[in-house]
Amino acid sequence: MLLIEYAKCTTCQKAAKWLAVNGFSFDRRPIKEQNPTAQELRLWRQKSGLPLKRFFNTSGLLYKALGLKDRLLSMGEEEQYALLASNGMLVRRPILVEGDLVLVGFREREWAEALKK
Repeated sequence: MLLIEYAKCTTCQKAAKWLAVNGFSFDRRPIKEQNPTAQELRLWRQKSGLPLKRFFNTSGLLYKALGLKDRLLSMGEEEQYALLASNGMLVRRPILVEGDLVLVGFREREWAEALKK
């Protein structure tokens, strides 16, 4: 089980604590230092079944500074993957990867159901 996180993110901290309290062992990957690649993002999107937009950290300062709310509408999918892969701070977090399961953002009920706890 891999938790892709930003250590200063309180939601990521809550997710890590929830995993630990519920007895899950997991590895941590710092999203800022170890950006997800475009290939990883494609695979995770496919496994998650989520729209690509859900992988963007829409509340992040960088997202807002780059004006991505309006720009994403005119960008192609490959361009969006390349953009996400260029800076981990653009990627929504935490991301939990376990085999074919990919969870984006922490919602306790959703994680509990997906992980059968």
